[in-house]
Parts: sequence; C-alpha cells; structure tokens
Amino acid sequence: SLPAKLINGGIAGLIGVTCVFPIDLAKTRLQNQQNGQRMYASLSDCLIKTIRSEGYFGMYRGAAVNLTLVTPEKAIKLAANDFFRHHLSKDGKKLTLLREMLAGCGAGTCQVIVTTPMEMLKIQLQDAGRIAAQKKLMAAQAQLSSSPAAAAAEPAVETRTTATQITRELLRSKGIAGLYKGLGATLLRDVPFSIVYFPLFANLNKLGQKDPNVKAPFYVSFLSGCVAGSTAAVAVNPCDVIKTRLQSLQRGVNEDTYSGILDCTKKIWQREGPTAFFKGAYCRALVIAPLFGIAQVVYFIGIAEFLLDLLPKHRA
Repeated sequence: SLPAKLINGGIAGLIGVTCVFPIDLAKTRLQNQQNGQRMYASLSDCLIKTIRSEGYFGMYRGAAVNLTLVTPEKAIKLAANDFFRHHLSKDGKKLTLLREMLAGCGAGTCQVIVTTPMEMLKIQLQDAGRIAAQKKLMAAQAQLSSSPAAAAAEPAVETRTTATQITRELLRSKGIAGLYKGLGATLLRDVPFSIVYFPLFANLNKLGQKDPNVKAPFYVSFLSGCVAGSTAAVAVNPCDVIKTRLQSLQRGVNEDTYSGILDCTKKIWQREGPTAFFKGAYCRALVIAPLFGIAQVVYFIGIAEFLLDLLPKHRA
C-alpha cells in the first residue's frame, strides 16, 4: 500500500542519514574548496579538523534539515519508482531495461520537489565551518605579518546561523524561488542517478531471488543497494559538484562565483582541471552505498507493514 511505502521510505532515510552524515559533510566541504584555498587534504583530514575546531557535533551541522526532510524525499523517491514501474509494466510482465530507466527518470524528477530546498539549506550549514576556518586562518596570517600587537588580538567569533534563519532570509529576499536555487543542477544530478540506480538495483536484487514471487534475502538487497548506489553516485558526481557550487550562498576568500550551470562547468574546467569534477567522489560513494543499502533493506523487509498490522490489533 502507498502508506506502507511512504513509511518504509521515511524510516530508511532516517536510519541511513544518521549513519553517514559526517561523510556527507566532508564531501560538501571537499567539493566546495577551490585551488589555492584548500583547507582539507582528504576525508579523514576534514573530519579530524572539523572535530578539533567545531567539536564532535560539528560533524552533524545541517543534520537536522536532512533528518526533517529526508523522510518525504526518500518516500517520494521510492514510492514514485514503484508507481512508475507498476504503470509501465504490461499485464504484470517483466519490465524492459528502457522502461526501468523511464521509471527511474520519473522518480528522480518527482523527488527534486523536496531534494532541492533540503540540499540548499544543508549545504549552507555544512560549509559554514569551512568558510569560518578559512577566515580565521587568513586573519591569523595577516596579524602575524603586520604587528605583534595585532597578532595578540582576539580572533573573530563565528556567528552560527540556523536553517530557519536562512529560510526566512531567502523567502524574504527572493521568495520561494530562493529555496529552489540550483534546481536545474539538482535535476541534472538526480534524474541520471535514478536512471542508473533503480534498474541496476532491480537486476542485481533479482540475482538473489530463488523464486520470482519470493523476496530476496535482506543481505542481497543490502549489497545490491550498496553496489547500485555507489555506481550511480560516482557516475553523476560531476553534476553533484556543479550543484554544490551553485547552491553555496557564501564563498571563501578569493573563490569563484557562478552565474549558472554552463558558467560553473567552464570555470571549474579551466581553473581547476577535469579532475575537479570528481572531488568528493569517494566520499559520495561512501555516503550513498550504505544509505541506499539500508534504505532497500528497510523498504523490502517492510517495517511499515508490520507497524500497520499492529494498529487494528492494538485498537481491538
């Protein structure tokens, strides 16, 4: 049933995000840093420096936004894919690869309704620590090169903003369109991701089914979700880098600004080289693999069906 699908998708998203959010934060910071202004050398370096400067919970900056919106986002994505697969199948026959890809395309298109504002807010909060650390470093270098008196001065304290404050400011200044900045880039990432992910997962999962009418074992669904998720994540990583750069409202010192997808692509290619499009690719694979592995296990086990079945018994 649709309620069960929505609940399963939501539970899967909450569990997955909680487990992998620190890696996602590192991915955003690695993707946003530009040549000449590198704060972090790798995933581990980013996480260590984040804990040192912002504490353990600094790794979860922006997590509240994700945990709030990931339920409808994952629910829409998984339920929409099932909806399109059902309506594209003919008399219950096996879907062709093209129809599976079309179903994934429909799911990816539907999910951006929630994904775009969620990513927009999350990126501002995740990247705030990197920008603050860069400003402190630049200020310290300037003080040391000026005078001993200036060097002894207290560094500026970072003013932390919340998702609510960012939302209010965007709505006040730009209206609802402010929350949907980077919509085109989000579509450019999520639609191809779903086109690759869902057919690949479905076919990998079928390999573990002894009978077409019996669900695959949970570990098969988990591994299928991990493999399909990481493959799709790396494939669309260039689009994710562009989306992250476009959705960042604040820039570090001497960092480029972009007017759109083509301008962003051109500047990254010319100033940072083609390898820049794969910044954070391994982080994204590490995020997406367990996220979708967990999501598919929860979704296929059907926790929601169990909970919904309890309701009549409880009332009785």
